Amino acid sequence: MRVASAIEEKLSAALAPERLVIVDDSARHAGHAGARPQGESHFTVEIVSARFEGLSRVARQRLVYEALAEEMASDIHALAIRALTPAESTA
Repeated sequence: MRVASAIEEKLSAALAPERLVIVDDSARHAGHAGARPQGESHFTVEIVSARFEGLSRVARQRLVYEALAEEMASDIHALAIRALTPAESTA
């Protein structure tokens, strides 16, 4: 899983998450626009990081997109993001 590994590496480096879950949803999108036969084009990411404290949902997503800018431009067709603070993840 080359793309998933890149997502994990870049988000870990940029946001020091306490929890990071990456799900490859590509099989659910087979035949849709942007889907590739080998998969690794549609992902869901759940990330818990203290870096999100005090930020809006949109600002949190921007941080994720900035960290994955290279992959978004080439490999990732769709990315669903659930970005939480540590306090929100235990609530």
